[in-house]
Amino acid sequence: MEQQVFGGELHSGRPARPLWGAMLRGFRGHCPHCGEGRLFRSFLKTVDRCEHCGEEIYHHRADDLPAYLVVVIVGHITLGGFLAVEVMSDLPMWVHMVVWIPLTIALALALLMPIKGAVVGLQWALYMHGFGGEDDVLDSYPER
Repeated sequence: MEQQVFGGELHSGRPARPLWGAMLRGFRGHCPHCGEGRLFRSFLKTVDRCEHCGEEIYHHRADDLPAYLVVVIVGHITLGGFLAVEVMSDLPMWVHMVVWIPLTIALALALLMPIKGAVVGLQWALYMHGFGGEDDVLDSYPER
């Protein structure tokens, strides 16, 4: 079912939810609906429902997308930084390893939770994966 936004309402008849606001609230670790309640109960485990507004969150399906996005972002930052430093200086390889390996690990750990929150906010804003009130239907191969 394709949903398109026309004049502030989705084609399915549901009101459009603020996409960027929901993603920003999720990025900050807050409920994508109200922005008040916590989104995470531990490092990457989301709460079952918002303690403030009661929005159910347990059914989100962020899966591997946050990890893929973190790899792309951190890879560009560290590889670009490494190449820039390598062109401008003549540091030995052990210095590069001492700098870039911890930086890569720190950036990945720092970005994983905010990006997962933004993905959950995206799913909420687009009524994906149970956030629209209906269960996900698994597509199967059509009978021929």
